[in-house]
Amino acid sequence: MELLPHTVREQLAENGRINQARIAAGEDTIDFEPVVKFFTPDAGATWLLTEIDPADPDIAFGLCDLGLGFPEIGSVRLSELCAVRGRLELPVERDLHFTANATLSTYAERARQAGGIVA
Repeated sequence: MELLPHTVREQLAENGRINQARIAAGEDTIDFEPVVKFFTPDAGATWLLTEIDPADPDIAFGLCDLGLGFPEIGSVRLSELCAVRGRLELPVERDLHFTANATLSTYAERARQAGGIVA
C-alpha cells in the first residue's frame, strides 16, 4: 500500500498553499479537517494531517500523538514518518477507512480530553 497516494498528497499540498497565502496576506489560517490518518499498528501512535508545507514538501502539519498521552498540533517530516517502526517492527499505515468529521482543532481538543487521538 502506498503511504501517501497522489490524490492525498495533492489535497495536503493545496491546503498548505491556501494557508501560506493567507499568512502572506495577514489573514488567519483555515482550520482544515484532517485529510489523512496514519497510525502504527503495533505502537499506538497516530497522526492526523491537514497540509504540507509548500516550501518543503517533506514537512506535514497536523495533530501528532506518539501514544504517550500527550497529543499536540505540530509538524512532522514525512520521510521520518515512513521510517517509524513499532514494537513488532511494523511500518506506519494509512487508515483507508478514515473520514474526517471535524476540524483539526476539534480533534485536538478531543485528544487533550481523552489523552490520545480519538478518530
